[in-house]
Amino acid sequence: MTPSYEPPTYSARVSDAERDRALSVLREGAAQGRLSHETFIHRMELALAARQSSDLAVLTAGLETEPNWSRRMFAAVGRASAFTVRLRKAWTTERLPKLLFPEPGPIPLRIGREMGSGLRLSHETVSRRHAELTHQNGIWILRDLGSTNGTCVNGRRVTGVVVVNDGDQVSFGRMAFRLSVT
Repeated sequence: MTPSYEPPTYSARVSDAERDRALSVLREGAAQGRLSHETFIHRMELALAARQSSDLAVLTAGLETEPNWSRRMFAAVGRASAFTVRLRKAWTTERLPKLLFPEPGPIPLRIGREMGSGLRLSHETVSRRHAELTHQNGIWILRDLGSTNGTCVNGRRVTGVVVVNDGDQVSFGRMAFRLSVT
């Protein structure tokens, strides 16, 4: 009797979700001081190279202290909290006063407290020569002119120049507006 040949069976490949969960557990373990930096880096490299779920289980053994339901509950609370932040931002943005784009021309719109500014904002957080808005090749460009309290677009501080569009939230110091074409 000749023995039959059976090909070896392999367990399923590790999913991206499993790998992400393992990396999250390793990050949390390092943040709590339960892993040294070197151990964290080494285990992270092994997790990225893992081919089976059992390989990931070995790397995270002893680090998972919360029950599965607890992790799911905290994740749900985190998602709900992130939603309220996005909702508050959307509500605030819609309630901001509109700042209409000027007619395109060769001269930039100067923004600041200075008397000759095209858009004069008399607020203590706005610099005399704060920013300027220019139309070039069909796009609008906002440039901070070295203001003390900064110029921001959609919550990010402008360093140099940035392209702006209809609906963007812009702030000069503490004065905030929503850019609009109409």
